[in-house]
Amino acid sequence: MTEYQHVTEDMSVYRDGSIKLHGPEGYEGMRKAGRLAAEILDELTTMVEPGVTTGELDAKVRELTLDGGAVPATMGYRGYTHSCCISINHVVCHGIPSDKRLKEGDIVNIDVTPLLDGWHGDTSRMFFAGEPSIKAKKLVEVTYECLMIGIAQVRPGARLGDIGAAIQEHAESHRYGVVREFCGHGLGRLFHDAPEVVHAARAGSGPELRAGMFMTIEPMINLGKPHVKLLNDGWTAVTRDKSLSAQFEHSIGITEDGCEIFTKSPKGLDKPPY
Repeated sequence: MTEYQHVTEDMSVYRDGSIKLHGPEGYEGMRKAGRLAAEILDELTTMVEPGVTTGELDAKVRELTLDGGAVPATMGYRGYTHSCCISINHVVCHGIPSDKRLKEGDIVNIDVTPLLDGWHGDTSRMFFAGEPSIKAKKLVEVTYECLMIGIAQVRPGARLGDIGAAIQEHAESHRYGVVREFCGHGLGRLFHDAPEVVHAARAGSGPELRAGMFMTIEPMINLGKPHVKLLNDGWTAVTRDKSLSAQFEHSIGITEDGCEIFTKSPKGLDKPPY
């Protein structure tokens, strides 16, 4: 049986398996953290181009995060030493910034999580370095559609599985693979919390969605088969068949009649081309 826990601003919050239900102060905190996260990605739209290194992009994320009064939640998380994750082409997620330079036609996911006043604003977006292939652009477009179709299922009384079922149906209608090994998650004062938000599921399954829940929806969609493997660095996940992969992520809060997207771009730059 699913356990729900009403939390208040002055409570110490732990990962205990319960699904947290937040009040107005939580929504206000997440709006600020989410807006900063979106603004950081907005600023990167002019930087992502052939020749730039992923390390330079990471340094810019760190600068923008600190200038916004926050800290990058990824720095020090389970030993991770960078301010964001940058995943290129067949990298599914958790790509590590380095001196690697982007090449013409690369598709790039940048995933940021500023921790602002105790709240996590977690979001990722796809970027194009130059002009990608038609197949790559179509994958990115469909992946964004998957994100928004998943979000459209969110309302009190729906089930968690409704999100994954809608995403899976749309992706597989284009003969794309939906990654199973990684999923969305609850968040708020904790970076990762219950529930796990899978992107391939059966409609009507899983916990009931309730007002006050915060979560990420972040489908990872492969041009080929859904299978991934983890590289020896312990972080980088890649497609087993070396096919391209794309991902978008928003942080949302469930309201009385639907949901609020905390990480929507203030400039309308939610998907490429920018």
